[in-house]
Order: sequence, then structure tokens, then C-alpha cells
Amino acid sequence: MTGLPGRIAWNPRHRWRRVFALCVVGAGVAAPLLTGVWWWLPLVWFFGLVIVLPVFHVLTKPVPEDDADDRADATGDPALDALRERYARGDIDEREFERKLDRLLETEDAETVTDSGGDVADRVRESVRREVDRIRE
Repeated sequence: MTGLPGRIAWNPRHRWRRVFALCVVGAGVAAPLLTGVWWWLPLVWFFGLVIVLPVFHVLTKPVPEDDADDRADATGDPALDALRERYARGDIDEREFERKLDRLLETEDAETVTDSGGDVADRVRESVRREVDRIRE
């Protein structure tokens, strides 16, 4: 969610900690006044702020979404990843995929001419061919 709906949804989701802390502080102040026992104040504050609040925080922490950058099959090249994704969805056929891949690797060859660590284009081409074979199966 982005924009105004995202901000509206974000506020209550993160503001509950402040509200909880204020309730614990208020309960800690009210407890000795209502019971007449002075040690309720530090006891309520300790259990509320040091034990219960962190436990609630961990339990309500949102689970991170699976991001495209964190995927194991991501190559680190956004153009190549987008091309592979389009091919996997069926937006482009195999011939179109091969043509765009060759064009992409030609431009990459021009950028990596000074790279002495091996032929990057061959490694990428081989990994893409393995991916195409895996998709065909």
C-alpha cells in the first residue's frame, strides 16, 4: 500500500505501542492509589513495559514479504530478471526471448570488455539456457 491508504494503515499498526505504554503507566500510577500498596507501581511498570510490551511487539511484528531481490533465482541484473519473468509468464515466445536475450547480452558484452574475470556473457547465456530447458520440462 502506498500513499494515503498506506499511511492510514501504518498509523494504528505502529501506534499501539505508545497507547499500550501509556495504559501501563496509568495502571501503574492507579494501582497503588486503589489498593494502598505502594509496590504495585514498580511491579506493574516492570511487567508491563519490560515483559509484556516486548512480547506483544514480537507477536505482532509483520512477516516480511517475499521480495524479487531476495529470490534465489535472481541474477542481479534487473533487465535479465524482467526478461526471464516475461518469458515465464508467457508474454513472449521462445524466439522473442532468444532475440531479446542476445541483444541484452551484446550490450552487456560491450560493457564488460574490460572484465578479466572470465566471459560473463557466456555464463549468463548458459544459465538462461538452463532456465529455458527447466521451464520447457
